[in-house]
Amino acid sequence: MNDKKIKWITVGVIALYLCLLIGWHLYDPSANFTLAQPGADHRPAGYARKADDVLIGEFFMKEAVKQTSLNLTGEWPCFRGPDHDDQITPSPTFRWEDGDFKELWSVATGEGHAAPIVSDGRVYVLDYDEQLSSDALRCFDLLTGKQLWHRWYRVPMKRNHGFSRTIPAISKRSVITIGPEGHVMCCDKLTGDMKWSIDMKKRFGTEIPFWYTGQCPLIHNNELVLAPAGKDTLMVGIDVATGKTLWGTPNTVGFKMSHSSVMPMNLSGALTYVYIGVGGVCGVSAQGENLGKLLWSNSKWQPSVVAPSPLQISQNQIFLVAGYGAGGALLQVDRQGSSWQTNIKESYKANEGMSSEQQTPLNYKGTLITILPKDGGGMRERLAMFAPGDLHHPIWTSAADERFGLGPYIIIGDRLLALKEDGELYVYQLASKSMKLIRKQRVMEEGVDAWGPMAYADGILIVRDSKTIKSLQIAAY
Repeated sequence: MNDKKIKWITVGVIALYLCLLIGWHLYDPSANFTLAQPGADHRPAGYARKADDVLIGEFFMKEAVKQTSLNLTGEWPCFRGPDHDDQITPSPTFRWEDGDFKELWSVATGEGHAAPIVSDGRVYVLDYDEQLSSDALRCFDLLTGKQLWHRWYRVPMKRNHGFSRTIPAISKRSVITIGPEGHVMCCDKLTGDMKWSIDMKKRFGTEIPFWYTGQCPLIHNNELVLAPAGKDTLMVGIDVATGKTLWGTPNTVGFKMSHSSVMPMNLSGALTYVYIGVGGVCGVSAQGENLGKLLWSNSKWQPSVVAPSPLQISQNQIFLVAGYGAGGALLQVDRQGSSWQTNIKESYKANEGMSSEQQTPLNYKGTLITILPKDGGGMRERLAMFAPGDLHHPIWTSAADERFGLGPYIIIGDRLLALKEDGELYVYQLASKSMKLIRKQRVMEEGVDAWGPMAYADGILIVRDSKTIKSLQIAAY
């Protein structure tokens, strides 16, 4: 090809490029656009709203299923069970050593660690429906696992080690949930009818912690007790029937919301709501004319991340524990008339004594039981039993191959049931200063992150991993 042809080809390419460039700038792609009217795209109701524009409880569906467990009266009504201690004294006769526990049913869930409660033959769990981007309160039949109804509302979120983490609470007529973004929903526990709701971010200025809300609702004396730990309000009491605020505790200490939950305690004869927030631990009066009054606070032990709840170990001592290297601390609370004093008697790192990363320890007949965290030294992830007078040297630990990760545990009668985070269930016979392994069973075939607390009622144990809830018949009524 001669130089003249090359020259003309080059000129042609440049001219074509210039024409295309000029045309691209002159073309108006919106010339034929028409204004879209609301609903023209047939998008389902609710999908066009902003992420923070949530209509709590707006959708409901009742299934064409009848409840079969009408004669059951067992109760696991809230986080940590009827007495807030993860312990229960059952009436049936157990055959702990006879064969495997029978699986009654299994239900798939959205990814999360929220655990169920049980009341009058029904199971309630706050799930997250990833397809609908919605919190969903689901109600199941205890015996069959069939879904009776569910109520949901859109709240788009990004996965962060799953979504839902909290456990509902139930009263005589209501079931109450707290969603990952701090949305409180109260429904009729039988019909699922919506009663009232609270957005803690909007009402109290709550700053939702990383990994979403972990605080479980507390119903006490017909009041819902919350710790929004907002700009102005530390703790609040809500009438369960109406949703009206009955009392509020000013946040003079400046605490922020943690993943821990409020625990009722009788300290030196005074009924007290105890809460570990980001910033410290506090006690609020739960009775009489001082209801809602901040009685005491202590900011000398303040981990940045707290998941376990405070554990009372005597009339004036509370065990505090947190993960991520925070370890444990012993808080002494002394009362003289209307005056209170607090003192951190001791604190230590996770590898120096009794500690826990996620589950709240157990106080069983003068001993303290925990699963040591991953940074707990050579005994990491083992079950361990301590005497309250010595939080540094365990009186018993599980074997080297009995490590449970962040799995939950529960005491039924004189048996401790512990679930490995991979879905293997262990049963121990409890003694005064030790435990004896009597059986184990894989209950999740491919269990992943089985962190949600267990629930028990009517001879049935309910367990979960990050994507499945299962029901096991462990005793017959």
